[in-house]
Parts: sequence; structure tokens; C-alpha cells
Amino acid sequence: MSTFQAPRGTYDLIPPRSAKFLAVREAISTPLKNSGYGYVETPGFENVELFARGVGESTDIVSKEMYAFETKGGDKLALRPEGTASVLRAALEANLHKAGNLPVKLWYSGSYYRYEKPQAGRYRHFSQVGAEAIGAEDPALDAELIILADQAYRSLGLRAFRILLNSLGDKECRPVYRDALQGFLRGLDLDEDTRRRVDINPLRVLDDKRDSVQKQLVGVPLLRDYLCDACKAYHEEVRALLTAAGVLFEDDEKLVRGLDYYTRTTFEFVHDGLGSQSAVGGGGRYDGLSEMIGGPALPSVGWALGVDRTVLALEAEGIELELPASTSVFAVPLGDEARRVLFGVVTELRKAGVAADFSYGGKGLKGAMKNANRSGARYAIVAGERDLAEGVVQLKDMESGEQQAVALDVLIEEIRTKLV
Repeated sequence: MSTFQAPRGTYDLIPPRSAKFLAVREAISTPLKNSGYGYVETPGFENVELFARGVGESTDIVSKEMYAFETKGGDKLALRPEGTASVLRAALEANLHKAGNLPVKLWYSGSYYRYEKPQAGRYRHFSQVGAEAIGAEDPALDAELIILADQAYRSLGLRAFRILLNSLGDKECRPVYRDALQGFLRGLDLDEDTRRRVDINPLRVLDDKRDSVQKQLVGVPLLRDYLCDACKAYHEEVRALLTAAGVLFEDDEKLVRGLDYYTRTTFEFVHDGLGSQSAVGGGGRYDGLSEMIGGPALPSVGWALGVDRTVLALEAEGIELELPASTSVFAVPLGDEARRVLFGVVTELRKAGVAADFSYGGKGLKGAMKNANRSGARYAIVAGERDLAEGVVQLKDMESGEQQAVALDVLIEEIRTKLV
């Protein structure tokens, strides 16, 4: 037993379960790579002000959950609690928006950090795959991202998820709604922290999951009744495009998401098999974020999907992914000469694209064959001095148990033919 353990609220990804996480990341990113999105990777920490300005001072993420620290040089940094602000910062710093090809379409994958009370589906370190389309205001772009996320989940076999959709209006109509909402909320029996939130960002109160708050929100003014004509038309176009694409969604007038930068389209993917942590991902349009962090006006939209929660959703639906075998062929040498020859065979198999492994440590036949079994390999290559003298090896089918002698000079091609 090691002296050290993973910090509370974190986890290690180890085989064989880690293969499932890799498959989920690949499934989520594949539709993006097929739709013009290029990969971006940002540091695990940023200037703390990037998140304070972009995500919002009033959010729980910034006020309670962010890992912030000061370096020896006096820089105030924070482990990234989400991806959008970092990706937009990187795009602005690299002047991608000036290349003349808008929107800039980017996808990313990585770990994020929030100081939260650990529970199933909510960790202090978690993994997401995200996508951002920067620099264009077009309902087709909003619809595209939702469709790609839906496509990714369906490619994994998920069916019991729902897409919640809402519009948060823009700088023209939201202030009017904000005033009406504040007037309503100030008449409720709320704790001091929530009252402070009413003054700073009242929409966040709608996102409060506590029953004591939700019970008082009966009759709360809804943003849909305050949307300007432009926002109504924009939202209806998003809805029409999704419907035409056969993507099912539910209108949710109270959906606001947990970040301050969202405008107009906002959406969430939820899975009812996950209990209280039902959100597996979400996103929306953030037309003012670039200006918030010192950039030019760049209307943008994006989402992030939780890899951890997607894996939990797969397990809730009893879905077993068809994962490629980590090892197709396992070589078992008997004797020093066989070790040299079969090590060369394994190297050639790998060059030919065949997943192959080798019995290291000089084990005997019985121990080596146990390793071959545990590896999940379809075939084992066994060879001793007599086999090599005859120019052959024994090729054993690990499923049927059948074994045949195969000439060394045709072994690679024989194995490739059998694995097709």
C-alpha cells in the first residue's frame, strides 16, 4: 500500500476502465473534427481575473469553488474551473479572429478543477470535451453545436438523455426582464447570500436547486415574456433548425446555466439515470464574453460535455462499448534464442499495425500463458528451440484453443489475415 492516495474528490483513470473514458472522448470529438473544428489546448491554470470577469464574480464557481493561489512571483492564478474563457483567451492572444475566416471553430479536451463537496458524479477534478465557435452570430451555428453533441451521444448508444433549451435574451431585452425579476425576488424569504445574488445577477436565483427557493418561484416572471423581437426570431430559428434535423428538445423557461456570460441560446443535456447530478453537459451563446475579457466584439457559442458523467450515463443505461482489444497477439518465448526471435516478431507486428505484447521477465510456459490470457489477446505465438530449428512457431487461437505451426517467414501476413 502506498503512503500516498489521490486527493479527496479526485480519481485516477486506470485500465481497463480508462479505455472507456478514451472511447467517450473520441466519440464526442469525432463529429467536431468532421465539422471543421480544430484542436486547441490551454494551460491548466490562468490569471484569476480571466475567470472572475468572464465566468462572473457572483457565480458559485468563482466565489466558492475556484482553486486560486499566488505564485512566488506574486502572480494571482487559478486552476481552470471551465474551458470557454481559456479557449477564447487563447484565440484572442493568437489573433485567430483576424485571419479572415470566421467563425473560428475549436474543440478541446482536458481536466478542470472546482472545490466542491465530493459525491457521485461531482468531483473536484473532472474531465470535459468542449467546442467553441467564435466570431459569428448565426442561429445555424447554435443548432450545429447542439446537433453535433446529440450525434456524439447517440453514436455511443445513449438514448435516455434530454436536451433542455431556452433563450436568455440580449443586452436590449434582458435589462427590462432583470428589473421585473429583481422586483419579484426581493419580495421572497431568502437568505443573505441569495439576496446578494438578487442584486448582482438575479437570473442565477432561478438556477438555485434548493426546494426552499424553488417553492417560492411559483409565478416568477419568465424571460420568454420579455424577449425582444430579434431574440424571439433568433430563438425560433434555432428551434426550427433542430426540429428539421430531427433533434428532440424540451423548452425550459427557467434554464439559465451556472455562468454569467451566456446570452440568447442556452441549453443543457440531462440524463435522468444520474440522480441529482443529472446534467451531463451544456452550453450556449456568449456574445459579450470577448469584450468582458478585453477583446473586440466577437459573438460566439459553445458547449462542454462531461466525460465522467457521460461514462456514468452509459453505465446507467447498461451500455457496454465495443472497445478495440488492447492486445491482439501475445508472444511467449521458451529460451533465449526464442526471446530474441519473438521480440523481433512483436516489433514487426507493431510496425504492421497489429497490437502485440510480449512475455517479459523470463516466465515459464504456464506463467506466460496466464499473462497471454489476461491480456485479452486473440492469438498467442509460442516458440522454443525445436520450433525455431524447423523455422516455425506455434500459433494458438486463445478462443478455440486450436494450435497450428506457421512458418516464420509468413507469420506476419498469416496473423494479419486472421485478424481481418
